Amino acid sequence: QQLTRGKLAPEARIDLHGMTLAEAHPELIRFILNAQSAGLRLVLVITGKGNPKNDENASWMLSAHGVLKQMVPRWLNEPELAALIASVQPAHAKHGGGGALYVYLRKNR
Repeated sequence: QQLTRGKLAPEARIDLHGMTLAEAHPELIRFILNAQSAGLRLVLVITGKGNPKNDENASWMLSAHGVLKQMVPRWLNEPELAALIASVQPAHAKHGGGGALYVYLRKNR
């Protein structure tokens, strides 16, 4: 409940928005592995929301937008990271809302 109300503060954060997929994927893996090995439990992953505008003729519309928002949850479900993660939830508005995710990590063993 505290998490969904934004009452818990993330212990670390990574801002991926503006990165390419090739840059963001290894950064996310490194961040999660380091956070888990440091004993952190709640981290924030900022993906950005993508560009919500719908101008079909704009040059930026020729490539997919909001790709990180789509791909980060998939990456977090890959076996390498999924074993370290207890849950993933959308962030509260004060921590980025729809453009960010809370990642709750399992305890170190």
